[in-house]
Amino acid sequence: QVQLVESGGGLVQAGGSLRLSCAASGRTFSSYRMGWFRQAPGKEREFVAAIRWSGYSTVYADSVKGRYTISGANAKNTVLLQMNSLKPEDTAVYYCNVRQYNAIDYWGQGTQVTVSS
Repeated sequence: QVQLVESGGGLVQAGGSLRLSCAASGRTFSSYRMGWFRQAPGKEREFVAAIRWSGYSTVYADSVKGRYTISGANAKNTVLLQMNSLKPEDTAVYYCNVRQYNAIDYWGQGTQVTVSS
């Protein structure tokens, strides 16, 4: 129903920046929220940031607040995650997520972000 493709991951030095992009296709008209989760090796997947389409409000995990900025574009088909002041603990696979109004989630394949110290 919904397909998500992430891009923009890579290797960056601590203090550097990356911008992740997620492109959605399929049944995107039922999207309530679009955002990002991440999962580090041996850790549980955790929420990072999201944008609610109803009022374009944003929410961030405390660990990234003030450093990451999420934005949406292209009629709910695209979400961007600008990541600044990156830290080694930001290293993870980042997954794009769409939550529909019926509470069903869809996930992208993930993009690797590695921050070296």
